Amino acid sequence: MTGACVRLTRHTDNALRALIYLAIHREDESPARITDIARRMGMSEEHLSKVIARLATLGLVDTLRGRVGGVRLARPADRITVGAVVRATEDNLALVECFDPSTNQCPIAPACALAPALDEALQAFLGVLDRYTLADLVARPRALSRLLIA
Repeated sequence: MTGACVRLTRHTDNALRALIYLAIHREDESPARITDIARRMGMSEEHLSKVIARLATLGLVDTLRGRVGGVRLARPADRITVGAVVRATEDNLALVECFDPSTNQCPIAPACALAPALDEALQAFLGVLDRYTLADLVARPRALSRLLIA
């Protein structure tokens, strides 16, 4: 597929990748450290800290302070849907200007059928993501672990 019309922000991409890392990080081990996640996933530690803070606010991760502190999932991976993460971490899913009535300057918006068609496509996109959980994304934990944790 070429030229996808929807592009997730780096914040959302990093949120999903951090959640994947946490899902494969063994629960019986100490919590994952932001430094380790950033290094293994090729992210900026500063940006990841902001992502983790947002995920904690959303109740998706727990953060623990102190010498044995770190980050871990706040709920089971099979209870975190990709669609919910995308909706919660994307600041703006308005594909075109007329999706937001407060900033819409399009002169044909009242009679145009483009916005409803794009909204239907966006809802279908999110609907597909709603069918996948974090557990689905880590269905091959050994392969992911070899790439990330080992």
